[in-house]
Amino acid sequence: MTINNKLQLTLRGVLILVGLSLVLTGCVTTETGVFTKKTNETKALGHTVQLAKRYMSERKWEQAKRHLKIALEMDDESAAVHEAMALVFQNTGELDRAEIHYKKSLNLDPSLSRVRLNYGAYLYNSKHFNEAVKELNIVVQDSLYERRYVAYINLGRSYYALLRYAEAEKSLNTAYLMRSRHHPALFMKMAEVYYNLGQYPKSQEFFDRYNTQVKSKSAVALLLGARLAKQFDDKNAISSYGLALKNLFPRTQQYLDYQQEFVNGS
Repeated sequence: MTINNKLQLTLRGVLILVGLSLVLTGCVTTETGVFTKKTNETKALGHTVQLAKRYMSERKWEQAKRHLKIALEMDDESAAVHEAMALVFQNTGELDRAEIHYKKSLNLDPSLSRVRLNYGAYLYNSKHFNEAVKELNIVVQDSLYERRYVAYINLGRSYYALLRYAEAEKSLNTAYLMRSRHHPALFMKMAEVYYNLGQYPKSQEFFDRYNTQVKSKSAVALLLGARLAKQFDDKNAISSYGLALKNLFPRTQQYLDYQQEFVNGS
């Protein structure tokens, strides 16, 4: 082989290597560009949602809506954005729209227990108790969800509203075993459930726990206190609860019920 032929082969090899290098470099540049674009879009979306949440924390609902609308234009398949939009509409009383976004969020990501918990609370507040039971029963199956005890409380409240007291007791007792340190609302609801089950000593036990943690009692609590006092024939307590109802809640259904049960019906 002549020197000239050797030089031609060497040059051809160099050109092939350079060509491969350019091809590989071009691929890396393209992929990096796509990755960078996606990263920037994700950051922009996250920033927009954070701004919306800041406005939500300040109860500036219209500003929050404006930012969430921008976020939906960026990514209308974001479960988190639909969740935030549902919460905004719920707080502004636009309940039909809130439900639409809750459902979209859960359709996009059915595993989001946080969203389903909020949706269950929304259904309870809307008095759709059977639907709330259905959603909350799914949440309590998520054994790793950190707010599972809240789902059990809401599930118990939903069962109570449906007059399904045994199931309410089971759910509330599970929540109590999970988180019993300081939860007066849970104690009060358990007292109500046990009263309706006819387990008056148990009801009194939880009512007393509620009393030790709450200074200003609700009308519901005062009426229950009077009813429990009647079961234990404590006439002084009955009068005391009645006087508190008259002074603090004279225009409530609870005061009317008290008069019917303890004054007119006596």
